[in-house]
Amino acid sequence: MFCLTVLFVTNTQAAPPIAVVATLPVLKDLAEAVGKEHVRVSSLISGLESEHTYTPKPSDLITIQKAKVLFQIGLDLELWVRPLIQNADRPDLPLITTSREVKVIETGAADDHGHGAANPHIWLDPQNVKVMIGHILKGLIAADPDHRQDYEKNASDYIRALENLEKELKTKVGRLKDKKIITHHPAWPYFAQRFGFDIRSNILMQIGSAPSAKKLGVLIRQIKEEGIRVIVSEPQLNQKIPSILAEETGATVVPLSPLTGAISGTDHYLDLMRYNIETLAAALEKP
Repeated sequence: MFCLTVLFVTNTQAAPPIAVVATLPVLKDLAEAVGKEHVRVSSLISGLESEHTYTPKPSDLITIQKAKVLFQIGLDLELWVRPLIQNADRPDLPLITTSREVKVIETGAADDHGHGAANPHIWLDPQNVKVMIGHILKGLIAADPDHRQDYEKNASDYIRALENLEKELKTKVGRLKDKKIITHHPAWPYFAQRFGFDIRSNILMQIGSAPSAKKLGVLIRQIKEEGIRVIVSEPQLNQKIPSILAEETGATVVPLSPLTGAISGTDHYLDLMRYNIETLAAALEKP
């Protein structure tokens, strides 16, 4: 008697990761944290480009054409996104706005920031990132429902890490006696509100413009009269004016970034927030 053994070969190869597009590198990092091995995420801008003045590249069209979902901040920050989607002939591409349901900080006027009346830098408050993670989770599940459980677990793990980091950083900031700062442009209200910093003024109110001699004079007097010791600069913007103010007043220029990847060691959002808080706190602690 012959025994016939039949071998069944099952294809257990994992499905290829889905193509995801993010407008900002910080959204790329959050999407990767939720999607992990199931996603391949591209950011349209780098950490060293200004989120306000970005001009899409021809290669962005190809990136958009291949994507299954696109994540943006919204709040008129990425006014170039919808024309880009249109030019890529992708009217079917799901566009997820991660600022929805976030309590925004009003700028006071529609043109103060060069965009809409709501300040768009919501991600610099970890509490807002929890809301953003929720939108990213829903977007990935809709694009790839087979991995729903993985996405939900990853999102839950990330929010737990985010909460632990916020608690740690608040403890560090709570020891500071002096929290007054001048900032490069209005990227920092959410950051300041969450952690208790006191933004006394901004060098620029609109990206692409330079402060007048009169404005510089006002800033110099304010820094001296109020004893402001720290000027926050951003690597995405011209460093000349912060340097001039520091030379005239004796204040210290402290480089912080609103975007991941612009400063060494800040490719991930959690690392960026730790860097920004620790660097700023160290400068404010100096006698």
